[in-house]
Amino acid sequence: MRFFTTEGPVRAEDHYFLPPLQRWDLAEILTLIERKKYFLLHAPRQTGKTTCLLALMKHLNRDGRYRALYANLETAQAARENVPLAMTGIVQTLANSARLWLKDPHAEALARQVLSEQAATVALEQYLTHWCEASPRPVILLLDEVDALVGDTLIALLRQIRAGYAQRPESFPQTVILCGVRDLRDYRIHASSESEVITGGSAFNIKAKSLRLGDFTAAEVAALLQEHTAETGQIFTPEALARVWELTLGQPWLVNALAYETCFEIREGRDRAHPIEVALIDRAKENLILRRVTHLDQLADKLREPRVRRVIEPMLAGALLGEVPEDDIQYLLDLGLCRMAQGQGLTIANPIYREVLPRALAFTPQASLPHISPSWLNSDGGLNPERLLESFLAFWRQHGEPLLGSAPYHEIAPHLVLMAFLQRVVNGEGTLEREYAIGRGRMDLCLRYRAVTLGIELKVWRDGAPDPLAEGLVQLDGYLAGLDLDSGWLIVFDRRTGQPPIGERLARAEALSPQGRRIQVVRV
Repeated sequence: MRFFTTEGPVRAEDHYFLPPLQRWDLAEILTLIERKKYFLLHAPRQTGKTTCLLALMKHLNRDGRYRALYANLETAQAARENVPLAMTGIVQTLANSARLWLKDPHAEALARQVLSEQAATVALEQYLTHWCEASPRPVILLLDEVDALVGDTLIALLRQIRAGYAQRPESFPQTVILCGVRDLRDYRIHASSESEVITGGSAFNIKAKSLRLGDFTAAEVAALLQEHTAETGQIFTPEALARVWELTLGQPWLVNALAYETCFEIREGRDRAHPIEVALIDRAKENLILRRVTHLDQLADKLREPRVRRVIEPMLAGALLGEVPEDDIQYLLDLGLCRMAQGQGLTIANPIYREVLPRALAFTPQASLPHISPSWLNSDGGLNPERLLESFLAFWRQHGEPLLGSAPYHEIAPHLVLMAFLQRVVNGEGTLEREYAIGRGRMDLCLRYRAVTLGIELKVWRDGAPDPLAEGLVQLDGYLAGLDLDSGWLIVFDRRTGQPPIGERLARAEALSPQGRRIQVVRV
């Protein structure tokens, strides 16, 4: 039986899949090849690049006009800046790939000969020259994981390919396709032998075009899930199909991971007579986040990078980006962490990522929390919002100040500590949803615990700014209206300099919003 996969290239006999070449404009690619162009394919990790490259190689070889070869250069990453070692590895990788994919009996002997006779600075160029001259058809070379290489090694690769460009197609590949996460123009290569940073564009100025592999469309998500229905008879309800799209916005790994968790891991989902409903999709989403699966864990790990922090920290705070370098924004777009949404500007790529990022940042504060008795529960196990508020105030009075230092992003430390506290409250019995975006001036939280839904808005009072209470009440009105609630919390974090200790300034009061909703105002 086939299944949804999240590991490595798709195999048609084992996995549900969408025809890989339908995700590209194949006519455009074939035109670029026919015109002997060198170009780039880039997309975030785990979006299907390798699957598409392998499918393109097989398509070209079946067509018979070209001799196409795929090679993954990731193993050369271990050589770092050791150019001789890296070039040796790359030449051997090409030879091994030619033996594997093309059954070329002479490729490995040619590699040994070139490596024994040529310096590392020309070994790749010479190998490709001799191999292409012996080829019965023009060569199309597909190089994967190019951006895994660094520094002088990456420069050596790009320059040796550029050096042979004029000899194509008789004595060099007619087309070279470089594949990685980032567009080549955005590479910033720090060469050990040169003081200046070399850009990918200057090291490889023969590139004709950059193509980006996009996420699935809503129709493609539905088509992939229907593969499971066609094979097993188990249906996804229309609402479940819509929920998968809503949570993932077509990110391929997330779509497959959600579907696999739902249909092959959750007990009810394994019952093929049981339709896949929204509740199962939501359980699967929560399972993936709680298990910190590799894809999401790697994503969260990026939060430590300064260029990621410069964008994500103000976004979580609802502030404007200010003077964030364009390259930092492009980096997050290339990673697939953010996207440019029409009418919204820069935003987190999808709701699951939007949930993962603040959870990851709140992990250390959450791990630092002392034992907290769940005094906010009624005798029947339901949530009592009034007791929860009192528990929060007591917790913040006693532990707030020391815990702020455990938060990795200083500007939103209070947000992270509060979320850590609320995550402890839900503790597998409920959910905590977060809404934030550039320029919103706030973060909104929705805590759902059994029959109770609680809407919370977080505002920050900074030096030189007016009291955010009035603006917060207006904003919270809109948020609560969307949740169909007539009450909620407004928490104002006072981050102005010279404030008294938390225990002295902590206060709560009740206010009416402009639309007449009862609001608990907490000043921290």
